[in-house]
Amino acid sequence: MTKIISISLNDRILKEINRVQEEMGFSGRSETIRAGLRMLITDKKEKSKLRGVIDAVLLVIHEDKHSDEVSILRHKYEGLIKTQVHNHLENHKCLEMLVLKGDAEKVKKLAEEFQTNRKIDFVKLIVS
Repeated sequence: MTKIISISLNDRILKEINRVQEEMGFSGRSETIRAGLRMLITDKKEKSKLRGVIDAVLLVIHEDKHSDEVSILRHKYEGLIKTQVHNHLENHKCLEMLVLKGDAEKVKKLAEEFQTNRKIDFVKLIVS
């Protein structure tokens, strides 16, 4: 059974959804959003299987004005971070590349804290 839900999106995200819909040929916004949610759910399931000590890279993009937020999270998990690269991008954005090694549960928690932070634009955890 299909349920209808309501979500709030800012103009920037709505424009991006429209662009992705058009470029990828989705039949509508709902199908575009469903595809994104399926990807998120699959990613979450894959991460739930991680166990033991792992090596990973965390990519984070944020507005420069939110660097303090990122710094707080970095310090909270400094025991996992082996290398950190900070790069300034266009439009007052920053890219953080964190090379991680540690307990899978802690690495997942770090990634989730970045992903659920509204001040972060993009987060991708890559596990070797």
